[in-house]
Amino acid sequence: MNAMQSIQATNNNIVASESDFLSKFIQFVDASERTADTYTKNIKQFYKFLLKNNISKPTRSDILAYKDELKATHKSTTVQSYIGALRLYFRFLASEGLYPNIADNIKGAKVSRENKKDYLTATQCKDLLHSIDQSSAKGLRNYAITALMLTGGLRTIEVVRADLEDLRTLGGGTVLYIQGKGKQDKADFIKIPEATETALRNWTKVMPVKDKALFQSLSNQNKGDRMTTRAISALIKDELKAIGLDSDRLTAHSLRHTAVTLSLLGGGTIQEAQQFARHANISTTQIYAHNLSKTSNPCGNMVANSIF
Repeated sequence: MNAMQSIQATNNNIVASESDFLSKFIQFVDASERTADTYTKNIKQFYKFLLKNNISKPTRSDILAYKDELKATHKSTTVQSYIGALRLYFRFLASEGLYPNIADNIKGAKVSRENKKDYLTATQCKDLLHSIDQSSAKGLRNYAITALMLTGGLRTIEVVRADLEDLRTLGGGTVLYIQGKGKQDKADFIKIPEATETALRNWTKVMPVKDKALFQSLSNQNKGDRMTTRAISALIKDELKAIGLDSDRLTAHSLRHTAVTLSLLGGGTIQEAQQFARHANISTTQIYAHNLSKTSNPCGNMVANSIF
């Protein structure tokens, strides 16, 4: 009996089989715990839709209706994630003869390739760094985090994962080995500029624990524990607000955008910026270059000069 014959023979009620199907699917994908949790959450969201609408044997039209409902209440990136998980899920079910592949070739929402966050100018970067009081351990830590993110283009998760031992000497300079997005080990590194190295050394002299996380909590309750992405995002947001930059489009991730943008404005090539940002696909880096070329387009001034 082939897979489709098995599907026709079992005629499964997918809602009644939710737990069994999901368990088999997670074993099949053999993903990291975090990715498995994401898949489970996304697929359970679809099951909620089925229960709400009293659907036990969904069809392709039901998935399209689910997609429309998601688009009305969620961001395009979220819709993309949910539908992507369903495509993989039903592909697996069909391959195992458990249920027809009713999600085949259903696309998620169109996701804009434009950056969702703004970047800082060089002057704003200087204002941000100068605003941090380094007279306390907290100030030294926050200054080091901010300088590292601005000059290294680090994501918050990369900052959180950094350990003291990841600061090493390589090729006559100081580097920081990092565990990048979606990576399982610390095989990559960034070069540390002299000013940022000074900031890091000043912090490590006063850090609570000398043999673990590079950036540690200083609160009485969690002193010495590794900082969280939420804590780092909050401290950067507070620093930005302190210099009058209070915008939803300016966040901790904006410091990464700033680093990549300033590297291009400073004369770096697309290839150099891609390596610096650790973009897997150069098309991601090209978004930055495209946006910069648009800002230097003289057409707007030409039109203004002709009518005013």
